[in-house]
Parts: sequence; structure tokens; C-alpha cells
Amino acid sequence: MKQIEIQGETKRSTIMIGECLKNLSNYIPSQDVVLITDETVSRYYQKDFPEFRAITIGTGERIKTLDTAGIIYQELLDMDAQRSTFIVGIGGGIVCDITGFVASTFLRGVRFGFVSSTLLSQVDASVGGKNGVNFKGFKNMVGVFNQPEFVICDLNLLKTLPERELLSGFAEVVKHAVIEDRDLFAFIENHAAKALALDQTVLERFVHDSVVIKSAVVNRDEKEKGERRKLNFGHTFGHAIEKTTGIPHGEAVSLGMVLAASLSVRKQLLSEKEFHRITRLLENLKLPTVLEYDKKEVMAALKKDKKREGDHIHFVLINGIGKSVITEISIQELTWMIDSR
Repeated sequence: MKQIEIQGETKRSTIMIGECLKNLSNYIPSQDVVLITDETVSRYYQKDFPEFRAITIGTGERIKTLDTAGIIYQELLDMDAQRSTFIVGIGGGIVCDITGFVASTFLRGVRFGFVSSTLLSQVDASVGGKNGVNFKGFKNMVGVFNQPEFVICDLNLLKTLPERELLSGFAEVVKHAVIEDRDLFAFIENHAAKALALDQTVLERFVHDSVVIKSAVVNRDEKEKGERRKLNFGHTFGHAIEKTTGIPHGEAVSLGMVLAASLSVRKQLLSEKEFHRITRLLENLKLPTVLEYDKKEVMAALKKDKKREGDHIHFVLINGIGKSVITEISIQELTWMIDSR
């Protein structure tokens, strides 16, 4: 097991890579505990849950809403949950996001932790203290910054993931490599086939290096006032494509990275050769690099992005593989770019 620490403004978060769900009880600092999970995780792994009260929610982005949070609040009230109650989210990114949001707002905040069950969650969603829900279809429009006390990344849970879920996680691993770590990028290139075959050593490297990259950025900029924005590489277009087409998050981010890399080439920051390395790697990981979509709908969604300020948006470009730069780009330029493709 490997441990990585994130020091937030109010608490320290410990990320445990290679720890097991079966050992969860060792890390819960209370006997007054409520577990929050989803129907799929419960079906596969409830036998490994410690014997605490549990709330089970549905699956999919459609349930990541204030309505679901309200249902959980009511169940917590029915259970007579107190400020001493410790909440644990066991699941993927949606479960972790909702759990963190509910725990941070119920009774003005109770302690919480996560057991992350998907690759996407282990390399991104459960790490860093962002917790939130969607609002009217727009991603994470209502939320808070608050660190979980711990995150258990159990690699064994990845064995039951559908391939499409696994691929979504690969997109975020590629993102981390492209913005920050040229060596990780080369490692992914050389081990793409093993990753698709669920090689545990390769997956552990993917998770570990991604968490190292993200935790270092979060330690320097927890509230996303500057450097943390680089973690949004591919997400500006990605979230808009996800909202308007309904494709999985990782696939949308893959397309968003291609668009952002293409813009980086146009601005003479990224070479054509490195652009093709990025697209080739995504394709080797079975991620999309082209897709037909309604350009007007995508731009309408993009204009609702949280990173927008007036007529500009904070946008992440690539200054060579392993280096990223945050710049302000006008909505007009982004519209021109997407219209020209």
C-alpha cells in the first residue's frame, strides 16, 4: 500500500493506494457511521461492507442532483444522525461527489471518507476535495471544497468494471500525463495493451502517478484560484460535449483534450508531431478522438462553464507534452475554432 497526503485548509486527507475495502473499519474513527453507496456497488460488494447502517442510491449522472441530496438528508434525519456521525461513500465519482457534498452540508458539516471503486474516481473524482451535484444538467454547478479524511483506492474493485467505465478512467490518466508528466505519458504509450488487460502493476502506476500529480497541485492551490485550473485540461469542451451528447465523462474529456491540443497547435505551443502522439495514444486506449455533435448546442453549454468570466474563459493549453499553460481565451475564439472543425 502507498499513501499520499493532501493538506487542506481545515484538514489532512490521506489517499491509500492498494488498500482494501475489507479493511475499511480500521480507518473509521467512530462507531456512529452511515455508509452511502449505489445499487451496482452494493450488488457486487455489500458482503465486504462493515456492519453499519447504509443508504443506497441509484446510478448515473441523472441522479447526481439536489433531489438525491435531499433524499439522503431525509434518510440521515430518519436515522437520527448527529454531528458525531461519520459518513463513508463507497462507489465511483458520483457516489463520492454526492457523499462529500451531503457530509459537508448536513448539520453544517460532518466527518467523511471514501472508498473509491472506479478508475475514474481513483485517479480524479475522489481526490482533491471537490464535492458537488449537477443542476439542470450542468456539471457540478452546486458544490463545496472539503477534503475527505481518507480515500481508499482498492484496485481489486476495478475487476468488475465494464470496459467503458475503465476507459473513462484512462482519459483522466492521460490528462495528468499531458499536463504534468512526460515520463508518465511515455509509460502509458508503452503499456496501453497491458492497461486494457487490467494488469495490476500498470494500473497501480496509473493511479499512483495520477494521485501524486493531482495532490501536489491541490496542495498548492486547493480552491482553484490559479494553478489547479490546469486539471481542467480537456474539460471545457469535454463537459459541454458530455452534456449535449450524453456520452460518458471520460470519452467527452478525450474529445475535449483533442480540441484543446488542436488549439495549442494553432497557437504554436504544441508541435504537430506531439499532437499526433496524443491522439494516437487516446485511440490506442479505445477512446474517441472524433465525434459528430451539434456545434451550437455545445457552445451554448460551454457558455455556462464555471470557469467563464465575462466574455472569456480560463482555458488550459499544452506547451509540449508534460507542460501546460492557463490562459484566457474569448468565447468568440472558441466559437470560431469549433465552427472551423
